[in-house]
Amino acid sequence: MLQQIDQSKLMADAERLVAAAKRAGADAADVVAVTGVSLSLDVRDGRTEESDRSEGDDVTLRVFSGRRVASVSANSFNDPDALAERAVAMARVAPEDPYAGLADADALASEIPALDLLDETTVDAAALSERARAAEAAALAVSGVTKSGGASASWRLGGLVLATSHGFRGGYLVSRHGVSVTAIAGEGTKMERDYDFDSRTYLDELDASEEIGRRAGERAVARLNPRQLSTRTAPVVYEPRAARSLLGHFTSAINGAAIARGTSFLKACRGEQVFGEGIRITDDPTLPRGAASRPFDGEGCPALPMTLVEDGRLTDWLLDTASARELGLAPNGRATRGGAGPAPGATNLTLAPGPLSQEEMLAEIGTGLLVTDLIGHGVNGITGDYSRGASGFWIEDGAIAYPVSEITLAGNLKEMFAGLVPASDLDTRSAFATPSILVKDMTIAGQ
Repeated sequence: MLQQIDQSKLMADAERLVAAAKRAGADAADVVAVTGVSLSLDVRDGRTEESDRSEGDDVTLRVFSGRRVASVSANSFNDPDALAERAVAMARVAPEDPYAGLADADALASEIPALDLLDETTVDAAALSERARAAEAAALAVSGVTKSGGASASWRLGGLVLATSHGFRGGYLVSRHGVSVTAIAGEGTKMERDYDFDSRTYLDELDASEEIGRRAGERAVARLNPRQLSTRTAPVVYEPRAARSLLGHFTSAINGAAIARGTSFLKACRGEQVFGEGIRITDDPTLPRGAASRPFDGEGCPALPMTLVEDGRLTDWLLDTASARELGLAPNGRATRGGAGPAPGATNLTLAPGPLSQEEMLAEIGTGLLVTDLIGHGVNGITGDYSRGASGFWIEDGAIAYPVSEITLAGNLKEMFAGLVPASDLDTRSAFATPSILVKDMTIAGQ
């Protein structure tokens, strides 16, 4: 399967498209080409529900005519001249953007580091079926689990190349293995569901399917017979899976594009105390086998580790070239690429853990809420106002007393960040690694 992605051919095609853009009259151009092979298998009640294999290419040509820019995407390199001519024609009628342009030549990466992102383990449908069935069986074996919500196992191999008209050439391959399962507990109108998963670059680091299934089953059973709470103010602990969303809100608030537009509640906070003392948040695209690791960013700039928060102080924004130019700063290798041009974004983000375990943290607060699931997207990026549906467990005398649901958490992210306290149980299953997080006082809206 690994032989199906030919990086040298992908690069040669990208170079031909860059050359075609120059022939069509572009002043500058770059090409991002992504190709992938994936295999996934879903089971329910021990039977295969769906097996899917996909292969695909996606190429995006970005061209510049002075300070005018346009992007065109396609799913093949067929007829590069026609693609290039269309892109240049679009750029010539686009509005001028004073910050548009390729990254400066002296800012480009000169070396492509090896980050151990490719697992060459052979994967087939039979192996995926075995993993998914084992996870489902383990979930169903948990006392109180009455149904399966399905289990899946997946594998993906992806390749990316970037070629620019001012000389950058780079590419890399990544692999990803995953298992997930959903369990249902209870009967009739009193059923509850929950899930668990793991996703890793290397198969031998993936949690055992049986362990994933057991955790899913136990989580579902623990949610049975939830109660509603009366409206109150109390300490709230986000378990790691829910706490990741807080890091997501943080990265959105320090995105250079949002800062340049003035649409972030942290727009004036660079260099200021945003979190409490001792809080440290890093972003490291060079993490070996990391979920979002990459040897260069979406513009060909070096992808280097950076500290975003040191001792609670916000040290920098996430910047691509355009947002850095608009803000009068230097880019820091955080350009990501989707279907069009670059945009700033985080890679492997980590909130450094604190000294207390989740159990010790619950014991310390005595009474409060442990959040295990969040619903909706009620966050105002301009003001920081926060309102999200939630479920989890009410804490009394420092221990879980009973499950709760149909509640809403409300606060303001600036205040939440300022009082945030991390626990020690760092969860590294995704690109945003975080432990449980305590927010000391939040409004809990219920009955």
